Amino acid sequence: MIKGNFIDNLPKVYGIYTGGFLGFIIIMSICEQMGMTAKTIGICFVAFTVAIYAIIGYLSRTAQADAYYVAGRQVPTVFNGMATAADWMSGASFVAMAGGIYFKGYGYMALLVGWTGGYVLVASLLAPYLRKFGCYTVPDFIGTRYGGNLTRFLAVVVLTVASFTYVTAQINATGTIASVALDIPFQYAVYVGLVSILLCSMLGGMRGVTWTQVAQYIVLIIAYLLPVFWISNKMGAGFFPHFMLADEVARIGELEQQFGFVANSKENLAMVPKGLAGITKAHSAVNATPWAFISLALAMMMGTASLPHVMMRYFTTPSVKAARKSVGWSLFFIFLLYSSAPMLATLSKLSLIDPSLPTGIIGKSIAEVQSIDWYQNWNQANLMFVSDFNGNGTLELNEFFMGGKAVVLATPEIAGLPYVISGLVAAGGMAAAMSTADGLILAIANAISHDVYYKIIDPKAETAKRLVVARVLLVVIGFAGATIAAMEIQGILGSVIWAFDFAMSGLFFPLVLGVWWKRANREGAIAGMALGLISGAGYLIWVRNGGSGFLGITQLTFGIFGSAVSLVAMVVVSLMTSEPNAATQRMVDEVRVPSGKSILGRQH
Repeated sequence: MIKGNFIDNLPKVYGIYTGGFLGFIIIMSICEQMGMTAKTIGICFVAFTVAIYAIIGYLSRTAQADAYYVAGRQVPTVFNGMATAADWMSGASFVAMAGGIYFKGYGYMALLVGWTGGYVLVASLLAPYLRKFGCYTVPDFIGTRYGGNLTRFLAVVVLTVASFTYVTAQINATGTIASVALDIPFQYAVYVGLVSILLCSMLGGMRGVTWTQVAQYIVLIIAYLLPVFWISNKMGAGFFPHFMLADEVARIGELEQQFGFVANSKENLAMVPKGLAGITKAHSAVNATPWAFISLALAMMMGTASLPHVMMRYFTTPSVKAARKSVGWSLFFIFLLYSSAPMLATLSKLSLIDPSLPTGIIGKSIAEVQSIDWYQNWNQANLMFVSDFNGNGTLELNEFFMGGKAVVLATPEIAGLPYVISGLVAAGGMAAAMSTADGLILAIANAISHDVYYKIIDPKAETAKRLVVARVLLVVIGFAGATIAAMEIQGILGSVIWAFDFAMSGLFFPLVLGVWWKRANREGAIAGMALGLISGAGYLIWVRNGGSGFLGITQLTFGIFGSAVSLVAMVVVSLMTSEPNAATQRMVDEVRVPSGKSILGRQH
């Protein structure tokens, strides 16, 4: 029996939870040996984990503004690090990133460098100081630091654009997994994913999301690492394949030369279902030049330090010192997965193309490959395709196509692991996508309810009314995100990268200069946010419509252009207008002192 304060008992609570989840995996393994079908196992994994998250969300329900917006500012550093890692490692990290590395090669490693390196900026430039400020939301800081409703409103606009772009990708990921696990069409599965997401966040707000995200991190990290170690050991790459990555990549290069890759004709590619890519040599526009790699990494770093749902996590710690420590723990928990993504991509490709492995399919007859169970399952899900383009009846390197989302989800089956591992991976993918979607939808709803409704429209609104508005917004925003996700306008990874670019275009310099430059004023912040977002979005539209890139800036890095415009506009306009008043400048000085009471305290 657990006695005493919940916060004090967190290690024991989540220790029991982890043991229970491992026990559930063992039970499912026994059921598989007794004849339980793969479909039933998949349903059980998804249903069991989602039910646990829903229960945590219900038990965390609250009617207090402080608990709803910032979890009462009492989340311990280690657990906030786990929650941040879950909030951060989205469906893109779990489902799509290994697929990007699989198809595009080392160029997509820029995402790992940028997404991880971004936390250096978070720790050194922003998180402790925003925590010292004592705000509820990122627009709350912008509005109070610079003054005026227009600055607060523009911050909400940038936050909404970036977070909504991001959340559609997460609902896309939950829909993909739910459609495979539950065997329902993707267009319906996105709404199943949405309901699962709302169950975690509607009643408890940030408090419910925090404790749910800790539980989700435990599921997703077990689900990601277990297959990597198991497959590596089975293939002879050692229990810790990370140390053998260079050897395995070299082996892939040898096999590609051996099979003599030949590019497909336009007629052949026209037969391939939309969204699928072939096993190709690792090259792409992403890594064509060193600047392309560096610019993508730089955009992801600055985007990381601009994303409101990441910053919000550090508002929940008990102190400024705890916020800084929490960033360190976040990096550790993120590293556990990110260091494994390249290895998973490598093992997945090797398992398909290495003829010395029993799982290798290149060189086998087309008919034999089409009769394999895992191929039939993923072909029905429109995530795999083979065709005898040259008519010789044998599968060539350029005749197998797979969706990027299938690399993580299908690899356990391809490698011949028990299906229970595939069910575990599906549950992990759902946890990753749901945890990020929870944080994103909450960030949008909280910003609109607190910074637009409460701070601008109805400053006298009671707490109960404010929370009702926030919960209604959660549903509306989530439904809109699911509807957009169902259209499949952009892939998971592309949508996520765009979100980072939008965030950095409008928020990076207003946030950083708000802490580190006392001369930055209201007019400068307005110009920086408005012109940064508009120019970044305009550049994206221009490039996507065939415009030539400027200085090597592509549709994946348009945030560099937007943030540059934001910086210039903010500095020039600030210097051309009057400086902030003495009280504001004293407040900025006080923000930079890493100790003492919060500036805003509990005056919300």
